[in-house]
Amino acid sequence: MRFGFYLPTRGPVATPPALTAFAQAGERLGFTSVMIADHVVFPVKIGSPYPYTVGGAFPGHGDQLEQLTLASYIAAKTERIRLVTSVMILPHRNPVLTAKMLATIDYLSNGRLTVGAGVGWMREEFEALEAKPFDDRGAVSNEILEIYKKLWTQKEPSHQGKYYQFAPVHCDPQPVQKPHPPIWIGGHSRPALRRTAKYGDGWHPVGAVDASPLLPDEFQAKIDELFRLTEAEGRDPSKLDISLKAPVYDANPGKRADGGRRYFTGTDEQIAEDIRLYQGMGVGEMVFDFRSSTLEGCIERMQACAEGVMKLVG
Repeated sequence: MRFGFYLPTRGPVATPPALTAFAQAGERLGFTSVMIADHVVFPVKIGSPYPYTVGGAFPGHGDQLEQLTLASYIAAKTERIRLVTSVMILPHRNPVLTAKMLATIDYLSNGRLTVGAGVGWMREEFEALEAKPFDDRGAVSNEILEIYKKLWTQKEPSHQGKYYQFAPVHCDPQPVQKPHPPIWIGGHSRPALRRTAKYGDGWHPVGAVDASPLLPDEFQAKIDELFRLTEAEGRDPSKLDISLKAPVYDANPGKRADGGRRYFTGTDEQIAEDIRLYQGMGVGEMVFDFRSSTLEGCIERMQACAEGVMKLVG
């Protein structure tokens, strides 16, 4: 089992020295990857419902470092840890420019980039960025993924699609990883599963929160559906990487909406047993949230997980 962690993108720990120390601590403690979130701007008034809280309220406060710039910074401060865009909102950026930026990060990090990708949820942010229509974001995202793969693998790629068009170009250097950096698709809706089956190298959902619990029965059903869809695309589902984000890691047992213990909370052995359960359903990487109001608190929580849970799971 591999382990990843969320990197702060806002707040008191989102400073150059603290981000460097946190990322380097994760690398030193044996974590495989670091998750870097994505928002460009926050409209003052947000009416779009956030999918990962029960009431739909977004927990952010209007400040956030830009994802790809931060990924490049962390790449320069680390040596081994993988850099995961978790997740990059595909329609927010021009796909040709973004493909070049991602290839550059992969090149400069010596092949440590994983492209976590999603379609987005905040209509107001789309409008502020003058992105393609919010209601078309699924189709736009699919076309963007096609463009990325062309630019990363073809010698003189071109594209004539519904939303984007360009004549043959040179786009070198291409990524270090071949055929391209892994693409992990976020979300667990049926369109997200279809997108994973067609374009993804991995599935990267959020679970263990009340708005998206992904309890074992539901998670297994999603895995079964994903594998059926992948086979229908003529692809091998066993090659998909399953990475589950569980942002509720806590030594104090939490309660689910149905009254049961929240998964991935409690004693080290309880959390390890939860991990083994999901590992048996195909999860190869668990991602936890150790963020705190201080750098010391972040590292303390991370170290406790590494010395307890991670050793138990093996």
